[in-house]
Amino acid sequence: MAGLLDWMPREHEMKDHSRHSTQWWGTDAPCTVYEKRPLKDPKGNVVPGLYVAWIRLNNPAQFNSYTTDMVKGVIAGFENSSTDREVVATVFTGTGANAFCTGGNTKEYSEYYSMRPEEYGSYMELFNNMVDSILMCKKPVICRVNGMRVAGGQEIGLACDIAVSSDLAIYGQAGPRHGSAPVGGSSDFLPWFLSAEDAMWNCVSCEMWSAYKMKAKNLISKAIPVLKDDNGVWVRNPQVITDTFVKDGEIVYGENKAGQEGKDARGWVADKIKKGEYDFSLLDAEVDRIVWVFANLFPGCLMKSIDGIRQKKKSFWDAMKNDHRYWLATNMMGEAFLGFGAFNTKKITGADTIDFIKNRQLIAQGALNSEAYMADVLGKPQAK
Repeated sequence: MAGLLDWMPREHEMKDHSRHSTQWWGTDAPCTVYEKRPLKDPKGNVVPGLYVAWIRLNNPAQFNSYTTDMVKGVIAGFENSSTDREVVATVFTGTGANAFCTGGNTKEYSEYYSMRPEEYGSYMELFNNMVDSILMCKKPVICRVNGMRVAGGQEIGLACDIAVSSDLAIYGQAGPRHGSAPVGGSSDFLPWFLSAEDAMWNCVSCEMWSAYKMKAKNLISKAIPVLKDDNGVWVRNPQVITDTFVKDGEIVYGENKAGQEGKDARGWVADKIKKGEYDFSLLDAEVDRIVWVFANLFPGCLMKSIDGIRQKKKSFWDAMKNDHRYWLATNMMGEAFLGFGAFNTKKITGADTIDFIKNRQLIAQGALNSEAYMADVLGKPQAK
């Protein structure tokens, strides 16, 4: 039977809305890996024609810090998965068990971008585009936190919609200790997740908080074990207090264990990681469970709902991101040069930070910010 509107000219060949080719993705570190994995039902059966996009930061030797080219790979991954009809959700993760991401590549920052403010301004445009690509992705974004989520890694993780974490992961910022400020998202996003007081301290103190502490403070959805004992029984991170909530009137849940108990636990975990004896199956099962929930919802209603939540984070981010990049560029002429330089040369000097007290003393004296000033506060090469 002929349709009533057959007289209207129509075009039915599907359009290609992807924005990028494969040039920014790879397999050999350092790179960003992009892959489409088949969607599976709760019984493990492959669902024909539907996929989950996985974007993986692959630079384990440098704790999955992102190089300039890796940033482009992340942008390409989120923008392509956003318009891919076959993709149900996007998973953002890293390689190995040590780190999801520790932020920008300090070697690049120190050796190339410091003292080149215009170059760093251009880099920050890319960084802003990376955060935007996460917040604008028209698929739900799950941060699969496989290890420490620190500094810029925390910022891109906070841009995601849902976070499920290895219970070995730690969370925090590093900027004020290493020559920058967490204005690539954390100063905008953290107050939405934490109390203003916790957001302030976590943002500036450079303390590292455990996955369990962050779960208790509502930064992440779940902290999931990845280690087993010698009998094959799952073990929660033994470095962290998880069996007691209050002691002597103080909340201790999620705090690091101290003394010999903490030292022994750190040694046991380090040995397990070194031997590759970790298992992400529970973490991946939780990722699969979340994706399956998303798959069984109306996609339009789902994304309208997600964007309604995202918009609250975006409101601060969009208001501040352009202004921040100019400060970050200018900062490469001073404190960033010192902070990133100290961290990048720690194998030469034995110190990963400047002499903060000497620095403040020189400021109090009105000292000129010169090469001599910088040499005075940086560490000195050690005798070989």
